[in-house]
Amino acid sequence: MKQFAALARVSSREQEREGFSLEVQEDALKRYAAQAGGEIVKFFKIAETASKGEERKTFRKLIAYAKKNAAFLDGLLFYKVDRASRNLFDYVELERLESEYNLPFISVSQPTENTPAGRMMRRTLANMASFYTEQQSVDVREGLSRRVREGWFIGLAPYGYLNVRKDGRGIIETDAEQAANVKRIFQLYADENLTIDGVVEKINAEGRTWRKSQANFPRSSVHNILKDRAYIGEISHKGEWYPGKHEPLVDRATWDRVQALLGGHVYQSQTHTYASQLIQCGHCGHPITGETITKKSKKGERFYTYYRCTYYNRKGHPRIRVREADLEEQVLAIFDKMKVENEEVQDWFRMVLASQTRDAQAESLSQRAELQRQETLLVQQQDRLLNMRLAEDIDQETFARKHTELRDRLASIKLQLDVLDRCHDETAELASKVFELSQTLRQQWLTADYSAKRRILEIVFLNCTLEDVTLVPTMRKPFDVLAEGLVSEKSRAERI
Repeated sequence: MKQFAALARVSSREQEREGFSLEVQEDALKRYAAQAGGEIVKFFKIAETASKGEERKTFRKLIAYAKKNAAFLDGLLFYKVDRASRNLFDYVELERLESEYNLPFISVSQPTENTPAGRMMRRTLANMASFYTEQQSVDVREGLSRRVREGWFIGLAPYGYLNVRKDGRGIIETDAEQAANVKRIFQLYADENLTIDGVVEKINAEGRTWRKSQANFPRSSVHNILKDRAYIGEISHKGEWYPGKHEPLVDRATWDRVQALLGGHVYQSQTHTYASQLIQCGHCGHPITGETITKKSKKGERFYTYYRCTYYNRKGHPRIRVREADLEEQVLAIFDKMKVENEEVQDWFRMVLASQTRDAQAESLSQRAELQRQETLLVQQQDRLLNMRLAEDIDQETFARKHTELRDRLASIKLQLDVLDRCHDETAELASKVFELSQTLRQQWLTADYSAKRRILEIVFLNCTLEDVTLVPTMRKPFDVLAEGLVSEKSRAERI
């Protein structure tokens, strides 16, 4: 009895278009073997769900089996030539089995003889199959690129969105619960001065759910969300970003702040009030970091927080640590210096702030004019870039890269314009609020939590240096005037 090895291959598209499945091929191959007076001793199948790796693995197993058992086999059976191979390289492997191992290539629905004419026929069919596969790959890539340029994701939508079909077309809609989680993650990291670990801890403590299958938020996923431009309305494709049609979940100002805070690095650290780039070492200029030490006593565990330079252990560096309580005393002393008891001086200072406000508003108008000029230039550059692409003076990849760059610069300009507009409207009111804040800093500090204290420090201090154990701050305006003391012409340059 004759013995055959056989291969059946099908994809979902081919099954739909040509109407045959693995079962149809298997029946035809077994029927041919029986009519030839034999049987199939080894059957290889490549299903529609197989990946490219699995497909190659199955084909290599077929070749290895055929070479090892060539002496006992009477042929390799295939339903059609294009079922045997997807490219000419695979077909050459099969033809070598025929010439070197005397193992006939048999296509049951496209019979050919092992003659020059028959082999030419098979090669023509194999060449057509290879062309179809390569062209299909090109069509798919072009289709995906076109879909991205139209503003749609080409795969699974990011966390916060849903893939849905509407009128036979795949589109993206917002998942209300997940979108709220994304917005909260950005808000926590941007505004509450938390590390990524702090964000994960807090959002899990709020009772939010990551997914139905997993309640807690993974740290790596939170980090990926904070770096994903999809949440400002863009789509990634081949390393470039394109405008999307999906709803942005994060405004550009929040996004820019988060990226600045991330700074390209993600560290796991505790939330210490005076750490995280707030203070620099006066000896070497590196950041001051915090550490909490636990000590056991008869009354139980006690926690002590110290601050030191990140280069504390370097050779020749002063090994100085400062207690958090000592820094607290110095900060409160600065706040006390800004307290003004005399009502006349308070009124005078409010008048000075109002005058400074008018000057600041005049300066903001000048800045606005310059930003508008830059905005006009960027728009003109975008138009020229588009014309160059239409004229095919630059390729698509260069166009996409430059377009993304110009769009980001333009967004930054618009953000600065929005900030100026807001400042122009609010500066007068803010001037009065700043003074009122300066008079209540001690009370607010003593009742504030970690995030509120950090916010106060960012408002009052421009930067800080730790000289030995002494905190040396550079104050923001107008707090610097209050901290240094007020001088009036009526006092003849005497400090009030």
